[in-house]
Amino acid sequence: MRVLIVDDEPLARDRLADLLADHPEIELVGEAENGREACERVMAGNVDLVLMDVSMPVMDGLEAARHMATLNPAPAVVFCTAYDEHALAAFDAGAVDYLMKPVRAERLSESLGRARRLAPAALDQLQKADGQDKRRSHLCARLRGSMRLIPIEEIYYLQADEKYVVIHHANGEDLIEDSLKSLESEFADRFLRIHRNCLVAMDELQELRRGPDGHTRARLRHVNELLDVSRRCLPQLRKRVVEL
Repeated sequence: MRVLIVDDEPLARDRLADLLADHPEIELVGEAENGREACERVMAGNVDLVLMDVSMPVMDGLEAARHMATLNPAPAVVFCTAYDEHALAAFDAGAVDYLMKPVRAERLSESLGRARRLAPAALDQLQKADGQDKRRSHLCARLRGSMRLIPIEEIYYLQADEKYVVIHHANGEDLIEDSLKSLESEFADRFLRIHRNCLVAMDELQELRRGPDGHTRARLRHVNELLDVSRRCLPQLRKRVVEL
C-alpha cells in the first residue's frame, strides 16, 4: 500500500515515517506540508492511503479530503488530529478513521488494516463533528479525471455558462459545476453579484461606466473587458464603488 504523509509539523511527519518503517507492506511515496500540496501529490497518482493532519495552513485536511474524494480512484484517508476523545468519537464513521497525536504504533497498525475508500457521508459527519462550517479556500475544476485547484484569492470573477460556471482567475479560465447561487452564498464576503449570471471579486471592482447605449458596465483591475451590470444590481454596486 502506497502512503502519503501530510502534516505541517516536520516532527509529526518524521514520527509517522518511523512508525511506517515497521510495516514492510507499506511504501512511503512522499510527504506534504498542507492540504493543497497533498491534493497535488495525489493527483499525480500512485497514492493509496493519505495519513493527514486536520489543522494546517493554506488548505486544511477536511477540505483536502473533500477534493480527493472527487477523484477516481480516490485514496483512503486517515486523519491524524489533536482533538480530544469526545470530539473524535463522532469521527469514527464509515471509511474515515483517525489517529490521536502522538500516534501510537498499535493504533497505526489497526488503522492501516481498516483503511478503505473515503465515503462522502462520513466526511460530512466529520465536518459537523469539527464544529465549524468552514468555507473552501480553493475551488476545484475537474479535468479529464483529474482536478485543478484555484485559490479563492486569485479569482477575478465567476460567470454562469449554461449548467457550468466559468472561473476567470489569475492563470486563465476553468469550468466548475457549482451553481452561481451556492457560490454567492458561500463567499458572500468575497464576491458581489453584478448580473444574474456574474459574480465579481470585491477587491477587483474598480469603477462603473455608463456607455452611450445607456447600459452600465463594470471595470475590474485585472480584466480588460468590461462586464455588464444589471439594473437590479446597480444600487449596491454604486455604494460599493463609493466605499472603495
